[in-house]
Amino acid sequence: MRPYLAGANESALDHLTDYAFDLPPSQIAQAPADRRDQARLLVVDGEDLREARFADVPALLPPGALVILNDAKVIPARLWAQKPTGGQVELLAIEPANADSAASATDHTWRCMARSSKPLRAGTELLLTHRGTPAAEPRIAVQVVSGRDPAAGTVVIAFPEDPGAIMDRFGELALPPYIHRDGRQNDADRDRYQTVYARVPGAIAAPTAGLHFTGALLDEITARGHDLARLTLHVGPGTFAPIRTESIADHVMHEERFDIPEATATAIAAAHREGRPIVAVGTTCVRALESAATAPGQVSPGPGQTRLFIRPGYPFQIVSHLITNFHLPQSTLLMLVSAFSGHPRIMAAYRHAVATGFRFFSYGDAMLLTRAP
Repeated sequence: MRPYLAGANESALDHLTDYAFDLPPSQIAQAPADRRDQARLLVVDGEDLREARFADVPALLPPGALVILNDAKVIPARLWAQKPTGGQVELLAIEPANADSAASATDHTWRCMARSSKPLRAGTELLLTHRGTPAAEPRIAVQVVSGRDPAAGTVVIAFPEDPGAIMDRFGELALPPYIHRDGRQNDADRDRYQTVYARVPGAIAAPTAGLHFTGALLDEITARGHDLARLTLHVGPGTFAPIRTESIADHVMHEERFDIPEATATAIAAAHREGRPIVAVGTTCVRALESAATAPGQVSPGPGQTRLFIRPGYPFQIVSHLITNFHLPQSTLLMLVSAFSGHPRIMAAYRHAVATGFRFFSYGDAMLLTRAP
């Protein structure tokens, strides 16, 4: 992973208060737009702010763009279980316990965050069920392999068969905490909290900038002479973790796994060589590409992990344009877009978005950003 290199002006933007803004709760989107591509779009190009609809994206992309999508698929990772004593347990499946092992495909153990009245002990059997399901309904037994890891904050759970199939049967999506469903997803969430191009299961949270695309919109992008490429970065629960340090430079990022296909690395090198723009759909694509960068316009293909913290002063090597949603105040993602387009421009754009009623966060509206010189 390429290390972060501090910029000369970084210390001037090192405090959480630099990334604060007031947002009325009514502008936190609780449901997506009626149609994916009908979300509003704020275009930020230098000092210029323009309003559009997401359906206008194909016409707004710079000529000959290479558009990179994150094809991670969100899994129904929130599970409910019962101890032999009757105590209730909530689990959030994070990743395979041996994700980097060659045997991971046949290994049925997963790292999970667990919430229960008392810590889970190794050897404890849990009965998975649907939330609120009567005891007479079918259940399935899983076992705690190891208790809570103090460093990771997770336990290891062994499933009796394919964990993905069990999650599909018993699990729910782990919607962001600002989307209020009384703790339960609604019928539309399984469809709309998933991109139309999602392919590789494993993400806990959606790469939300991609939620606005339709198949027709992707077809129009290629019809206009742009190219599409893919990578996979599995978004983990740490994406919602707040910064708890006084100085943002002391914050340690959560680790996320990514995989960049050889074809995508080749396409990036060709676009850079030809002087064509590289458009990342979502901050997840930015983190993966910049983590894998070996030189301007060059990325190393294959799997990797990243804890890269992109903040003002960061020297971008790959991405020239970014499609992204609006982010939480004082969040690492707001810091990333501030590094990308310039802190004053981003904060001015956010003030404009609040004043003109844009909808915020995962189910909210979007931005098209040009990288600052």
